[in-house]
Amino acid sequence: MREVKILGTGCPKCKQTTSMVEKAVEELGLTNVTIEKVEDIMKIMEYNVISTPAVVIDGDIKIKGRVPSVPELKELLQ
Repeated sequence: MREVKILGTGCPKCKQTTSMVEKAVEELGLTNVTIEKVEDIMKIMEYNVISTPAVVIDGDIKIKGRVPSVPELKELLQ
């Protein structure tokens, strides 16, 4: 099971990132992926992320401080 976490406090860019992740997972037809939105600032700080949104895949920070594209996310998820 793969785990994707979107770190962000709920800003528009964070919500857009969540949508992009969901779209990438759907387009790839992945069924073994859990998507979790982390909005608790204390939990976000545990990742030492200063700028959000951030995308964490299987415990590794892959993107931070910007909204990723669907093709970029698809590449990271394969």
